[in-house]
Amino acid sequence: MALATRTDRRPSFARTVWDSTVGKKTVMAVSGLIMLLYLVVHMIGNLKIFFGAGEFNHYAHWLRTVGEPFMHYEWTLWLVRVVLVVAVVAHATAAYQLSRRDIRARPTKYVHKKARTSYATRTMRWGGIILGLFIVWHILDLTTGTVHPGFRPGHPYQNVVDTFSTWYGNVVYIVAMLALGLHVRHGFWSAAQTLGVGSRTRDRALKTVANVLALLLTAGFIAVPVAVMTGVVS
Repeated sequence: MALATRTDRRPSFARTVWDSTVGKKTVMAVSGLIMLLYLVVHMIGNLKIFFGAGEFNHYAHWLRTVGEPFMHYEWTLWLVRVVLVVAVVAHATAAYQLSRRDIRARPTKYVHKKARTSYATRTMRWGGIILGLFIVWHILDLTTGTVHPGFRPGHPYQNVVDTFSTWYGNVVYIVAMLALGLHVRHGFWSAAQTLGVGSRTRDRALKTVANVLALLLTAGFIAVPVAVMTGVVS
């Protein structure tokens, strides 16, 4: 008698982890921390604008020469960009799938909206959408210059000043940074819980760190458009 052929295949370990709720939350936590690290470095770099055009333009040029001569011109920058794109896509995909899974698990509509989703969840969801749209706008504005009429390649200082000399540039940026602060405030603490760092004794400290990080990032990023608006940077 011929042996029956087995047509079903066991899913890989990576697939099993990704399909699980814990796996998706872990992906969100790790990718979120990668983006948080980048944001801290990016904010510090942005603050160099207060030291003048020469310092800021030199910093922008340095970003393209990091790692030379081992790394070719802009290779390190593109490597960072690829890592960030992977992190953003993984974070957004996991968040969307977890949201859909949560909705399917509770198909019956609640009478009170607050009973179905907490304030933190709604803030993270809408904040994530706002930040996703902002990333696209920010790249088109200050990286490619597609939506920036006065964009001058190789003149980052002047491009930043031009952007924040318009009311809509300030509104878009400041709204996005406020959304970022709220996202970091909840996301950092949530990531700590997912990765097993949180505990009853450490929760207060973690929430304090989350609040401080959110405040510093929001204030640091918003300081640039405010400086341009008030003439401190021109």
